[in-house]
Amino acid sequence: MQHPRIARHLGVVLYAHLTLGLAAPAFAQGGDTLVSVGRPDSPFSQNKQNEPAVAVDANHPNVVAAGANDLIDLEACKAGDPTTCPFTQGVGTSGVYFSFDSGQTWTQPTYRGWTARNCLGPGECTPDVGPIGTLPKYYENGLVSDGDPAVAFGPRPGPNGFSWNNGSRLYYANLTANFSAERGEQAFRGFEAVAVSRIDGDPALTPEIVADQNNWLPPVIASQRQSSTTFSDKEQIWADNAESSPFFGNVYVCFAQFRGQPGAAAPLTVIRSTDGGDTWEQKQVTPAHNVPSTMWGQSGCTIRTDSTGVVYVFYEQFQSPFRFLPPHGAHMLVKSFDGGRSFTRPRELFRITDPCFFVDPVIGRCVMDGIAGARNDLAGSPSVDIANGAPTGDDATDEIVDTWVDGRDGLNFERVMLSHSTDGGATWSGPTAIQSPGDRGYYTAPALSPDGTDLYIVYNAFLTPFRNNTTDPRSLVGVVLHADIGAGGAPTGFSELHRGASGDPRGSSQNDLVAEFLGDYVYAAATRDFGVAVWNDVRDAADCPAIDAFRQSLSNGGTVPTPRPNTDCPLTFGNSDIFGGSFADPTP
Repeated sequence: MQHPRIARHLGVVLYAHLTLGLAAPAFAQGGDTLVSVGRPDSPFSQNKQNEPAVAVDANHPNVVAAGANDLIDLEACKAGDPTTCPFTQGVGTSGVYFSFDSGQTWTQPTYRGWTARNCLGPGECTPDVGPIGTLPKYYENGLVSDGDPAVAFGPRPGPNGFSWNNGSRLYYANLTANFSAERGEQAFRGFEAVAVSRIDGDPALTPEIVADQNNWLPPVIASQRQSSTTFSDKEQIWADNAESSPFFGNVYVCFAQFRGQPGAAAPLTVIRSTDGGDTWEQKQVTPAHNVPSTMWGQSGCTIRTDSTGVVYVFYEQFQSPFRFLPPHGAHMLVKSFDGGRSFTRPRELFRITDPCFFVDPVIGRCVMDGIAGARNDLAGSPSVDIANGAPTGDDATDEIVDTWVDGRDGLNFERVMLSHSTDGGATWSGPTAIQSPGDRGYYTAPALSPDGTDLYIVYNAFLTPFRNNTTDPRSLVGVVLHADIGAGGAPTGFSELHRGASGDPRGSSQNDLVAEFLGDYVYAAATRDFGVAVWNDVRDAADCPAIDAFRQSLSNGGTVPTPRPNTDCPLTFGNSDIFGGSFADPTP
């Protein structure tokens, strides 16, 4: 997530964010539905949502949960300085959404917490306790929900351990900051930590349960071992949800833990809970080395378990984009055979080419679609799923699929790639390009059905070539593919299940206005009967010529003044959304 604390500490992280109700559901046509249903069309930045995650309850597959970076509770740009769009101090940004019909329609609960959504300006903003569309109970515990969402369902613990008979538990991991140093509060040491929120179904989540914020357990700081300079980032969560596993019910989170001064180590870390998220144990799984000039740090992790409880942690080892364009990274794997107590040494699976052909000098990040464009730092990182047979594990194949976006064919020919393994990650199929013709893959994610018979792929793609200016239109779209899994684990051929409405990503924005912003991932999940996908969408985001001129000026070293987004731009400038769909197996 693009956040003031993240922006402020980029030098540290080095390349690293009383009355309750439900928003009206959005109904899908052709598998296309708005997920972030509570957001307004304007003003910016309350209308800004991105970086979605999704999970299906394996034991109650009609129940689906999603998270996203959601700025619905922030102050409007025209509050205070009308040329700025600040992240309001203390206001959370971890949006949460639920579907009770397998992802066809969505609701966004309204809770109460620290909010600035009524600061519409002009004039200074004074936040207060009021309605929020983000995770509850952070303000009350001296915390701020800071986005980078990750969600997973697992069994609920009970007197005799974990069992689906106890009900289901939703885990929501996100970054968190201390609410206010001025109040003398410090819930943890460091800049950013990983917090986990939880809510239980009895036996499954219902609209009534999720509407009451009292049903959420207080957030738990899971990354306990932090120093005053620690910045945790890019976490992902997984619950061992197959009854066949000897570690059934364990919960795992992987993340990059940046430490110390610029150039300092950023080891990959795994934390695990064996008691439903009440307490956590931390394990460093990669070396804490300083960043060398060739292989340049590690992040972009995915964590999963198979039907026997083996834990798989995939991540990317980067090559420096400041010395090599495009950089050539590697997909890496560490495994645990004892429920996360210990891990194997990192092993390189194969090399990839990051789709980074241009580092924007204004933001210092790799961008995909043109100058002042959308960053794609993690587009080449592994996104993985395993057919572990949940909820029982009985029909698992334990096949693993890995998707990413690769730049090996050059600028404007970025590919959505797929590789699979049927022997626990020991060997892998040759990478295969799977995107539809004309698409420049941006971010992608896979979902295997638990029995390993169906594969769903979601991706965002640009339909326009790299732009050397901010005046020419650009186009972004969300796409969902499907393939049956044949003999030997190979997909038998992909069909396009859905292509969303395209939009111009120039209408998205960082809160400092200097570049577009779409976040760092998309997500998918699957059952034996359907797949559900969520993606970043800009169909309703209006391009703003004043912003385009400002961004071009920054690139050229000019002096165009900063626009006032809420008066100099169309009303729906910045209106990026989370869209999604539920897709039945086309070949049952």
